[in-house]
Amino acid sequence: MKLWGDLFTLQGETVRLEPISMDHLEELWEAARPDEIWTYMATKVRNKKEMEEMIHAAIKERERGTQYTFTVMDQRNNQIIGSTRFLDILPAHNSAEIGSTWYHPDVWRTRVNTECKFLMLKHAFEKWNLRRVQLKTDSRNHRSQQAIARLGAVREGTLRKDRVISDGYVRDTVFFSILNEEWTHVKNDLIEKL
Repeated sequence: MKLWGDLFTLQGETVRLEPISMDHLEELWEAARPDEIWTYMATKVRNKKEMEEMIHAAIKERERGTQYTFTVMDQRNNQIIGSTRFLDILPAHNSAEIGSTWYHPDVWRTRVNTECKFLMLKHAFEKWNLRRVQLKTDSRNHRSQQAIARLGAVREGTLRKDRVISDGYVRDTVFFSILNEEWTHVKNDLIEKL
């Protein structure tokens, strides 16, 4: 069962999150070229063919109802700057994860990530009426952990040796979550930050 019917876009002041499509291939690949993007990502995109495969897989998962991947556009110049997604969408449990997020380094430490997460959390809690949204990251990725904590997510713990990432490293994964009863407070804090 899918939580959505038609494809949807989320729009803020700085970013627009569009459903990923093959039309985005060239610009996504250009945005994804810097190696530092992929240091802690579970999956690495090293060439245009891998980007094409990633987009195809994302579209298939969207059709199944298990993921919904966005291309992140900078509204100021209409340029593609990265990607983020809802994944592990579980309607029976009223839960989902926000993750597989990457951005071109030019927009790191700007309002881009905060606004993307705000738009997605708002959609998750106010449109889909989810009970829980989780976020997770590699335990070595301190920048990502700080960004998730700044959103207002609660650190739940670390799963040790949780997964093998694409370069063969066995990572520990740090889990965070936001619950529906926490959303109003988190939302107000994010609005203030934005």
